[in-house]
Amino acid sequence: MSTPRVTVIICTYNRADLLRQTLAGAAQQDYPADALEVLVIDNNSRDATPSIVAEFAGAPHAPRHVLETAQGLDHARNRGLAEARGDILLFADDDIVVESDWVRQMAAPFIADSAGRIGCVGGEVVPVFPDGLPDWIREWHAPLAFRPDAGPVPPRDSPMGANFAFPRRVFDKIGPFAAGLDRKGASLFGGGDGEIVRRVRAAGYEVWFAPAAKVLHQMPASRTTFRYAARHAFDSARSRVADRASRPGAARYLLSRFFVNLLKALGFTVLALLNFIVVRPDSAKKALVRAWRSCGYLWQIPRSLFGKV
Repeated sequence: MSTPRVTVIICTYNRADLLRQTLAGAAQQDYPADALEVLVIDNNSRDATPSIVAEFAGAPHAPRHVLETAQGLDHARNRGLAEARGDILLFADDDIVVESDWVRQMAAPFIADSAGRIGCVGGEVVPVFPDGLPDWIREWHAPLAFRPDAGPVPPRDSPMGANFAFPRRVFDKIGPFAAGLDRKGASLFGGGDGEIVRRVRAAGYEVWFAPAAKVLHQMPASRTTFRYAARHAFDSARSRVADRASRPGAARYLLSRFFVNLLKALGFTVLALLNFIVVRPDSAKKALVRAWRSCGYLWQIPRSLFGKV
């Protein structure tokens, strides 16, 4: 197979400083210049995003700035689909750091796939903490590490949207990203990553993991606070409910989860209070985050069952 054209699609919202680091890596890829384009889909950023993109106008792989006014990650991703000219579409977060062989490593499984069986390739995502990692949240942050070599992964494993790629022809078959399942503005609501990967599998394609296509996912101090952890837990739970609500047998499953999470919310709240009493603040915070996750289920389940967002 000849060298396929790759489009890197970076959706961004108000992260100009982090975006600069991502573009610095994307602009220096060891992939043929005539076979790589870099798109920055600006989802109504109010910071210096356009000027950051302009800084790389003379780079080997100069990015193109595209403004998408419909707020939401899925709208930005779908705008990337519409703008892209590549055979392989590589979606990346705006806060990753990449090596110069990143695109080549992500494209390699597709290039070797003469039968067209692969519908998605996910690269490794390694969280890094430039401002330090508090011990109480350490267990929640680790690399994906699905397998040590490139190859297919089972249905229980799903790549992260921070670093995954698809052949364009897959979208011709399954359609674009689903609206309403991903982050909008400052919201941490998500779910689009898992939903699109499930549709890829349902269409008969394999999903692969490429550990050599590693990115460093930056987690600044603002993402290691109790407030952020609790908010992320709440919105992640809501995302899972909204995603599950669209699948067969949702009503019975969600009703069972409602009562399970009611008990969890009460239990973890009591556990948090006990840990505060015995002066174990880190354990108390972990219990409260888990209680708040259950509250996310309790909030979203009736809304999804009765047709609300």
